[in-house]
Amino acid sequence: MSARHPTGIRTFHPRRGRLSGRHLDALDRLWPSYGLVVPDSPERPDSPETPDSPETRVELATLFGRRAPVVLEIGSGMGDATVAMAAADSGRDYLAVEVHTPGIANLLAVTERRELTNVRVARGDALELLRCLPEESLDAIHVFFPDPWPKARHHKRRLIQPSHVELLRSRLTPGGVLHCATDWSEYAQQMLETLTDDPLLVNTVAGYAPRPEHRPVTKFERRALAAGRPIHDLIFRRR
Repeated sequence: MSARHPTGIRTFHPRRGRLSGRHLDALDRLWPSYGLVVPDSPERPDSPETPDSPETRVELATLFGRRAPVVLEIGSGMGDATVAMAAADSGRDYLAVEVHTPGIANLLAVTERRELTNVRVARGDALELLRCLPEESLDAIHVFFPDPWPKARHHKRRLIQPSHVELLRSRLTPGGVLHCATDWSEYAQQMLETLTDDPLLVNTVAGYAPRPEHRPVTKFERRALAAGRPIHDLIFRRR
């Protein structure tokens, strides 16, 4: 429904990092079973080539091998929060999308160690992945601590802005939840205004929400709190 951004502006920093032997092993063994190639992304997360690939529809029941409510985790980092939530929520499936290769590899390794069957990981642009998902196919979308792009000239790169929110919301089932969290107060205010302005989203509380117990506190969040940056949760439900 939502068109591609006309200028092709990215909402993330493409990042690479050195892979340990454990991470390389996890990619080699687990990517074929647990990995998902986002169109215009490399076939392997550590591959420099980008094949010409048309947009394809992602069938979630096929991806997970069952029909269950699906949660999309945008920007899963090293995967700690995704694993914790998936382990505590076996009735739902968790699809994590990330661009940081060591984070993808770590999530794969920990998923195997914890013997989780309800986690899959995609490498690439979350907006491209959303365009491949059917409308009204997700039970929840989590956007935890996205890049705040603090400089004013970079605000156009922020993930939470009206055109992107329209796309996010269109993939939620009626009653589905869009849950955002940030430690950047100015971005939190913009998020609150943008989400409130969407006619098909309803805030579950007045203003910012208390941190729900099901959202794990990550190392990143602890560092933000130690630095004196308050955490803002925003939890909206689709009409």
